[in-house]
Amino acid sequence: MDLNYLENYSQVIGCDEVGRGPIAGPVNACAVSVNKDSVSLIDFFTKLNITDSKKLSTKKRLNILEVLNIKLDEIKIGDIHTIESEAGSFKFVVEELSPEKIDEINILQASLLCMKNASDKLVEKNTKILIDGNKKFDSLAETEAIVKGDSKSCIIALASIIAKEYRDKLMKEFAEIYPGYGLESHAGYPTVKHKEAVINLGVTPIHRKSFRGVKEYV
Repeated sequence: MDLNYLENYSQVIGCDEVGRGPIAGPVNACAVSVNKDSVSLIDFFTKLNITDSKKLSTKKRLNILEVLNIKLDEIKIGDIHTIESEAGSFKFVVEELSPEKIDEINILQASLLCMKNASDKLVEKNTKILIDGNKKFDSLAETEAIVKGDSKSCIIALASIIAKEYRDKLMKEFAEIYPGYGLESHAGYPTVKHKEAVINLGVTPIHRKSFRGVKEYV
């Protein structure tokens, strides 16, 4: 699928977001760009079994990042990261929107804006942006929404893996700041344990105050 796009565009960007469902923490998005002169990357990604992050274990996702020499500790929000691999180079950007912004504009708009912010930093001439899902955002480049795109495009899939592992690491750090909520294990999703902790311990600054399960206790 990705190779078909690279035949017609100088650059293809795949983007995905993570964190729509949680009641705590930011929403994160990642955009990955591959240029026409790095088509061998697609075969390389395929051999690494890069697919929808939800279909891979944490161990497999981290192994993929290790093979690609992507270090989570070195990722800076909004920066363009260039990766040199044995099959060619590619770039990626991770972006983030706060719980306050999610409450302000709603989670759907925040997810789209987060993906747009990440993708826009990578756009060059004759670029195609592939967006996971059924919604698009405005961009200087041509965009296409692909339902289950992270299972159909390895470029989108890599973006989903980077975004998920980055956010999971972030939520483990929040767990040390706000103990008792189990953020290190459920990443802010509304599990029974998490909802009970909100009732018993209260709402933290990283909770989404417009979400059910939180707004009742603000």
